[in-house]
Amino acid sequence: MISRTAQLQVESALDRQAAVALIGPRQVGKTTLAHAVAVGRSSVILDLESLTDREKLSDPEFFLRRHSKGLVVLDEIHRMPELFQVLRVLIDEGRREGHRTGRFLVLGSAGIELLGQSGESLAGRVEYVNLTPLHTLELPEREAWERHWLRGGFPDSLLAASDEDSFRLRRSFIRTYLERDVPMFGPRVPAETLERLWMMLAHSQGSLLNAAKLAAGLGISSPTVTSYLGLLVDLLLLRRLPPYLPNIRKRLVKSPKTYVRDSGLLHALLSIRNVDELLGHPVAGMSWEGFVLENLLAAAPEHIRASFYRTAAGAEVDLVLELGGNAGIWAVEVKKNSAPKLEKGFHSALEDLQPDRAFVVYTGSERYLKSQNVTVLSLRELAQELAHLNTGNV
Repeated sequence: MISRTAQLQVESALDRQAAVALIGPRQVGKTTLAHAVAVGRSSVILDLESLTDREKLSDPEFFLRRHSKGLVVLDEIHRMPELFQVLRVLIDEGRREGHRTGRFLVLGSAGIELLGQSGESLAGRVEYVNLTPLHTLELPEREAWERHWLRGGFPDSLLAASDEDSFRLRRSFIRTYLERDVPMFGPRVPAETLERLWMMLAHSQGSLLNAAKLAAGLGISSPTVTSYLGLLVDLLLLRRLPPYLPNIRKRLVKSPKTYVRDSGLLHALLSIRNVDELLGHPVAGMSWEGFVLENLLAAAPEHIRASFYRTAAGAEVDLVLELGGNAGIWAVEVKKNSAPKLEKGFHSALEDLQPDRAFVVYTGSERYLKSQNVTVLSLRELAQELAHLNTGNV
C-alpha cells in the first residue's frame, strides 16, 4: 500500500473535529485510506452503495447511537444525504456528553454533495480534507516520472501491469462517470454531449476558457456550457485556473485557463496509449504543464492561492503561487524539455510581478541558476520545497 500524505491530515482533523469529510474523485483511494485510519480505533465502516449497509441505517439515529464511543465511517455519503441532519443532532448530543471529536468520517466522490448538503447542517462541525490522485512526493523517487505523467495518479491506473491495461482502465473510468456518476451528482446531461465537451477541453488543455466557442462546437448555449463546466469542476475532474490580477497599469487577460486535472484521464480522452505517442502529440507541452500544476498544488499547503499571469502585450507566467507570510509570491514557469529557454514574456512578467522567488520546472534532474533570480529544477524538488512550507522549514 502506498502511504498517502492525506492520512495524517485526516487523523489530525479527527482529533480536532467531530466529523471529517474526505472528498475526492471516484477510485482515488478514499476507501483504502479510511480503512487505514480506522486501524487501531474502535470503528465501524458502512459502504452506502451496499444495500445491506443502507438497511442497517433504516433507523439511523438508533444505529449510530450504538457506536457513539467510536469512529463511524460512512462511504459514499451522497447515497443517503438525509444523514447529514442526523449527524448534526448526534454531534451536538455528543458534545454535551463530552464526546467532541473523532465521531464520523464521511467519504464522497466530489465536493458537490458534501458542500451542498452539509454546508448548513454541519457548519462548524465538519472539517474537509481533499484526496488528490497520487502525486510525486507520495511515490518512490525511483518511480519513472514519464510513467506517472502518462498514466496519471489514480492508483489502479498507475500501478497497472501494462500501459494498455492502464489505458483501458481509464477509458472505463470515463465511461462510468458519463453514464453513472454525472447523472447521480448533477442535472441530466446527455452523455454524448458531455463526452464531446470533455474531449474538446482535452484538446485545448491549458487554454483560455472560451465558453462561446465551446457552445458553438456543441450546438448548445453558453450558459449550458458554463453549467456543464461547473459540474466537471465540482466532480474534481476539471480545474479552472484563475488569472492573477495585480493592481498594475497593464491590460490583463481575465479569462481562466482550463485543465483536465489528471494527466492519465487527459491522455485517455485523446487516445494516447504510450509515452512515444504522448511525446509526439501536439498537446504534450500543455499536458506536462497541467501535470506539473496538479502535482505542485497537491504537495503545497492548502491555504495557498494559485493563478496564472498574462498581459495583452505577451508577458506571461504559467503559475503564480501566493503563499502568504514570509514566503510571499512564487512565479513558476513550466518547460517540457531538458534544456529550457526562457522567452521575453517570462522576463517581462517577472519585472511586473517582482516575485519573491522564481522557478522553471523542467524534465531534467539537475538544479541550477538560469539567471540571478531564476532557479531551474525538477518537479520533485519544487514539490518538496512547497511541502516544507507546511512544517515552517522554508
